[in-house]
Amino acid sequence: MNPRSLVPKKTLRAATFICNAPHALAVFLTGDFNGWSPASHPMKRMPDGAWFLTVELNHGHHRYAFLVDGALTLDPKAQGITRNDKGERVSLMPVS
Repeated sequence: MNPRSLVPKKTLRAATFICNAPHALAVFLTGDFNGWSPASHPMKRMPDGAWFLTVELNHGHHRYAFLVDGALTLDPKAQGITRNDKGERVSLMPVS
């Protein structure tokens, strides 16, 4: 038996993020899953003015925030609030 077959595979789950910012010019998703990159996950503007993005995430708790025209913004629909490595308040999402 191959020892690698005993290691559980990481399962990715689709996580949907929605940011209600109808007057924003640009919204990005930043978090621990992308190294807090300010530009790697641009969100798509929907006709109603909300911004939308689906990301594949591993099981666990993920810290994230929206960058709305460059301003770090909490998600009011998040499962919780925590802090990033800089001590800034950010949103929390469990993925199972």
